[in-house]
Amino acid sequence: MSGAPYAGPVVDAHHHFWDPRVNHHPWLTEAGVIPFRYGDYRAIRRPYLPDEYRADAAGHNLAGSVYVETEWDPQDPLGEVRYAALLRERHGLPDAVVGQAWLDRGDVAEVLAGHAASVLVRSVRHKPGRPKAPGEPGQTLMSDPDWRRGYALLARHGLHFDLQTPWWTLDEAVRLAEDFPETLIILNHTGLPADRSAEGLAGWREAMARLAECANVVVKVSGLGVRGQSWAAGWTGWIIREAVALFGTARVMFASNFPVDSLCASFDEIYSGFKSAVADRPEPEQRAMFCDNARRVYRIG
Repeated sequence: MSGAPYAGPVVDAHHHFWDPRVNHHPWLTEAGVIPFRYGDYRAIRRPYLPDEYRADAAGHNLAGSVYVETEWDPQDPLGEVRYAALLRERHGLPDAVVGQAWLDRGDVAEVLAGHAASVLVRSVRHKPGRPKAPGEPGQTLMSDPDWRRGYALLARHGLHFDLQTPWWTLDEAVRLAEDFPETLIILNHTGLPADRSAEGLAGWREAMARLAECANVVVKVSGLGVRGQSWAAGWTGWIIREAVALFGTARVMFASNFPVDSLCASFDEIYSGFKSAVADRPEPEQRAMFCDNARRVYRIG
């Protein structure tokens, strides 16, 4: 067993760059402020670019990164990919991109073909929405026939799907994984276990256990901040270890979700927390979760 915090290379499997001064992000404008799970997010309604990101990540042997779509202008999803490619050319980051795609829109085939033609895009994301709380009636877009027709096109283009949805909708994700076994689902932000009550954590674990039975699902351990708490409080270490136990070290990737999670903690606090939580794992397993799995999943050189 290792017993020591990981010191090897890190590929951050989920982060964002943006510059609202030059590119339109509706939610980063004064007029477009939205209800947000971390509360007041004015601190991140400003440019966040590779130089600042590298400074935030200093001390953690950053060896690569995955840019995830930023709710850029929904009328121009391919423009975001061109922007990410320009950042790559100028700054050497990112190494891979998760593009924006509205799977229930009429132009989905054209957008996915455009993503597939990019040298950076490996996956797409479309948040499926409601229900907003456990037990709330209704279904998400994962059960919508039009959305699923768009989803069915992913395999044709060799694209993965980054799924951001809370744990109480994961039964729909299980059906999606079973119905489209050729498409890899990458669950974002650990299934969003924001409710740290005993009941909430039990519900999260049960839902995650069902999803983990699907061989075509991997998980990003990220997005673990809770409004009004320090990052390490409220069972965070337990959640990390349970996610690893459920999915196995070959299906876990660690990620910063920066700059969004800078509202909760520094990059160092987050990554040091990850490292502490899995320090008892053998070094090759740690390296898999911090680096090698992201390189494999996102096909990074």
